[in-house]
Amino acid sequence: MKQDVGRWKEETELESRGLQFVRYADDALIFVKSEKAVSRVMKSIVRFIEEKLGLIVNAEKSKVSRPKDLKFLGFGYYYDSINKRYQVKPHPISVQKFQRKLRQLTKRNWNVPLDYRILKLKQVIFGWVNYSRIANMKEATKRIDKKLRSRIRVIIWKQWKVPRKQIKSLIQLGIPEEAAKGLTFCRKGYRYIGLSKAVQRAISSERLKQRGIPSALEHYLKVHTVI
Repeated sequence: MKQDVGRWKEETELESRGLQFVRYADDALIFVKSEKAVSRVMKSIVRFIEEKLGLIVNAEKSKVSRPKDLKFLGFGYYYDSINKRYQVKPHPISVQKFQRKLRQLTKRNWNVPLDYRILKLKQVIFGWVNYSRIANMKEATKRIDKKLRSRIRVIIWKQWKVPRKQIKSLIQLGIPEEAAKGLTFCRKGYRYIGLSKAVQRAISSERLKQRGIPSALEHYLKVHTVI
């Protein structure tokens, strides 16, 4: 209760000073226009919180940064030279964590039905995109989708198991017999298979969509919220 009252008083104080700020729980960002104002505002706000409110400011977490160097609630910031303002993007660390989750769900040695894998992918992808919907991340989701589809193609290729099945499946999906045999017996690794033109053509993005593979880009375009 004391902390809630303290937060309310802190917000009231920041508003009365005409400062722009964003806060969530005990974390807050305060924005000033010049480096000259940074030291003055930092000292006065810390003094207000500790002396007037009786709360303790975490000295390790409290720092002065430019927007492009910030990470707040999984978001980062970049300067949009066209609109002359800072815009929100998912922070690189958050993107990396998200991609690690996708890699875990698309491991070749995870022996689960494809339908179950698709279900888990939808949960993770839709959840992350929904949370990050205020960010500008069209290009990021394109790259994420490209990597995901490459890994799914490898999973399907591995499910075909034996060369005979692989060749037959490629032919059924429109790949000439010689090209199908050449890819099957090429002795290249799974990464090469997933990126090969023959497999990308046979297991196209459209076919993967029909199979139910989720798209981070498509869902982002549906839920993106401009702020």
